[in-house]
Amino acid sequence: MKSNLEQIILAIDPGYDRCGAAIIKTGVIHTVEHSWCIQTNKKDSHADRLAMVFKNVEAAILEYKPVAIALETLFFSVNKKTAIAVAEARGVIVVLAGLHKVPLIELSPQEVKLSMTGSGNADKISVQKMVALTLKIDISKKLDDEIDAIALGMAAAGMLRLSSYF
Repeated sequence: MKSNLEQIILAIDPGYDRCGAAIIKTGVIHTVEHSWCIQTNKKDSHADRLAMVFKNVEAAILEYKPVAIALETLFFSVNKKTAIAVAEARGVIVVLAGLHKVPLIELSPQEVKLSMTGSGNADKISVQKMVALTLKIDISKKLDDEIDAIALGMAAAGMLRLSSYF
C-alpha cells in the first residue's frame, strides 16, 4: 500500500455546461497543482457534450494518474432537466473511474461545506473564502465551478489522510 502523503486526487464538480476540475496534491500541506473548467458548447449535441466531458476527464486521469477521484454527489434542484443532464455527466465520470480502476470518493455538498468551514450549512461565499485562506491562493480569476472542485478535492484529501484504503 502506498503512503497517504504526496498523492494526487482528481476532484470534479460535475456539470453539463461546465465541470469544475482540480488536481490536489496531498501531503503535510495539501496543494492545488492545477484547476480548470471543462466548458461544453451549448450548440453541440447532447452526445457530443458528454463526449467532451469524457475526453477531458480521461486526459486528466492519464496525465496526473490520481490515486482517487473525488466526485460531488448530485444535488437535486428544481430544474429536473438540468439535474438529469448533470447526472449523465456524473455517470460519464463514474464510468471513467471504473475503466481506469481509480477509486471514487463521493461527497455531498454538505460534507464539503462541513470540511471547509465547519458547517454543513455554509454559504458558497464562506466556502470560497476558506479555499482562499486555507490554500493561500487568489480565487478572483477562478470560476465558481473550479473553486467548488478545489474545495471538494481538499475535503477528499482530508478523508484520504484518514483512510487506509488507498
